[in-house]
Order: sequence, then C-alpha cells, then structure tokens
Amino acid sequence: MNAIRTLCFATAALSSYAALFYRLSQAHRSWRDGAYRALIATLLLQCLTFTMGAVAMGGGSFLGVGNLAILIMHLAAVAFCVAAQIILLRWAATDEAAARGTRYWLITGIVLDVLLTALFFLADGPGRPTSDFDGTSRPLLLTYLLVFIVSQAVPCVTIYRQCGPYARMTDNASLRQALRMLSVAAVVLFLYCTARTVNILTAAAGVDIGAWKLASNVFSASGIVILSLSLINSLWGPPVSRLTEWARSYRSYRALHPLWRDLYEASPDIALEPPGSSVSDLNYRLHRRVVEIRDGWRDLRPYIDRETNAAGVADGDTAGEAGAELRQAFAEAAQIKQALKAKRTGIVPDHSKDAGDFDDRDTDNFGAEVAWLTQVAAAYSKLSKAS
Repeated sequence: MNAIRTLCFATAALSSYAALFYRLSQAHRSWRDGAYRALIATLLLQCLTFTMGAVAMGGGSFLGVGNLAILIMHLAAVAFCVAAQIILLRWAATDEAAARGTRYWLITGIVLDVLLTALFFLADGPGRPTSDFDGTSRPLLLTYLLVFIVSQAVPCVTIYRQCGPYARMTDNASLRQALRMLSVAAVVLFLYCTARTVNILTAAAGVDIGAWKLASNVFSASGIVILSLSLINSLWGPPVSRLTEWARSYRSYRALHPLWRDLYEASPDIALEPPGSSVSDLNYRLHRRVVEIRDGWRDLRPYIDRETNAAGVADGDTAGEAGAELRQAFAEAAQIKQALKAKRTGIVPDHSKDAGDFDDRDTDNFGAEVAWLTQVAAAYSKLSKAS
C-alpha cells in the first residue's frame, strides 16, 4: 500500500516539475507579468507539496524533526491552494478585484498556516507515529487533520464555481480551455478531500477500510496531473486542437463519401482530378468533395421531382427545430435518390426542378455547409439501406 501511495506522490511531483520547467522556459519574455509570477509561485509550491509527500512516505524525521516533512507538505499545500486562487483572479478578474481578492486569500493562507503549525506542535506532532496522520482519535491531532482538509476543500469549491463563468467571459480560446480543465481538476481534488475525510474519520473510529484508503491518493495524483496540464495548455493545446479538427474533418470526409460516390458515378465530370484514397491534404480534399457534391446535385436538377417526400424520418425525430432540419435533410436525400434513379433510366419526372427554382440551403460558412451536407449524406445512406 505504501508503494502505491509513494507512486501517487511521485506522479504528482513529476507532473508539477514538468509544468514548472516548461513555464520557467518562458521567463525571459513573461517575467514582468504579475500573473506569470503568480503561476511560477504556484508551481513551486505544488512541487514542494508533493516532494515533501514523497519524503514523508519514508517515515522518520526530516532535518532532525519528527514528521516535519508532513507539516511542510500541509503548509505548502495550503499556500498552493491560495496561489491557485490568486492565479484565477489574475486571469479573469479586473485589476481592482484581483488585488482585493489577492489580499483576502493571502491573509487566509497565513492564518491557516499559523493555525496548523500551532496545532501540530500542541498535538506533539514530532513525537507521534507517522500513521497517526492518516487518522487518529487524539483531539488536537484530529482537529489539525480536519482543519487541513477544510483548507483544501474550500478552494476546490470556489475555483470550480468561478471557472465556469470566467470561461464564458473570455474570448481567449486557450484561456477558456485552461479554465475548463482547472474546473475538472477542482472536482477531482474535492473528491480527494472527501476520500481523505473518510479515511481520517474511520481511523478515528477504529474502522479499517482496507485498500479503499488509497482512493484519496489516486484522486490527489489525478487532480494534480489535470491541474498541471491546465497550467501548460499553451504547450499541448494547439496540437490537440489541430488533431481534433483533423479528426472532425476526416469524419465528415468519410461521411460524405456514399453521397459523393453515387453523384460521381452519375456525373463523372464533377471531379477536378481522379478520385484517390489519400488524405494527406485533407482540407483541400474536403473542400473538393463539398464542391463536387454540389455540382453533382445541380446536374440532377432536370430529374429532381418536387413531389418526392422522405418516408424514412421517424416520428420521434421530427420535434422542434432540429426535427425540422432533419426532415429537410431527409427530403433532400430522397429527392437525390429519386433523381439518380430517374437519370439512370432516362425518365424525366413531370414535376422536375429546372435551373430557375433549384433550392440551395442558405449556409453561413464552409463549416455550416459541411455540417448540412453531412446530415443529407447520413439521411441518404439510411434511405439507401432501407430500400
């Protein structure tokens, strides 16, 4: 069990040091920024917290004082939570509000650290077995542990409550992503506080919950890894966003293929170049696929029957605005399907659409066009399978 707890502390410490070293590499251009200095202070305290946690797992004294590593870990954790609050204020609040909030959190952090230090020595922390800091019935030491947990839980709640509104306020996509991840980290760390409270109270009551004690360590390490990632999102955020956009474009490209294939077979001239399977230039190929679908659709105008309706829309899918859009997609898909059949047989319907009344959907941009054609292609595939 101690090996797993040590591994959790080491994981949290390594993620903290990785974030610190990355941010320190930006010092030459960011040091004058108060928010940057607050971030560096937070990461230093984060590193100290989990380094001391790993040291404490070795037991014994630190600098000649018993359980001193535990006390330093707890004091650094309080300061770390205060610094995280200050970072959030620097990111999202006005200068005046940030200054006022910073003073409040600094005073709170100092009071809590003084209180914890006093309780530690009054409870004879240096002389107690290390296991007592997992939970004990001794009143002063139990009070020390519960005060520490409250000092961690309250910032988790306030950070979570603030991140959502601040994320909606900012126009900076990178900052918005960081704030959302910070809110996730706050939730996971609050779960750590909950699990740690259970550990303390069950130990005080003499109840052994076995391996469930490790839940607090797992939540702590997971929360710190997520928090560290949120603080260095400028490193990994843009590549992940590009990868996500590429994956979204690839799904759309593949989803459009059945519709494009049948239109291409009916009108081979719509293709600017021979069809290929490469996606090395996916953005270009997706644009070409959209253009070619539209061109093939236009070539079918003499064969599109105004009277054709889509019988494949489920009644449960037709409620509201989304249902109206779905009905339109199925109607367009049904008309394309009927027109392709009419073109193959050479039978022009009595109520065909000519060049003057061709109905293009009014889309605002290329992304909206892709989304609309993807809906039509999905409806087309469903109708083809049903027939």
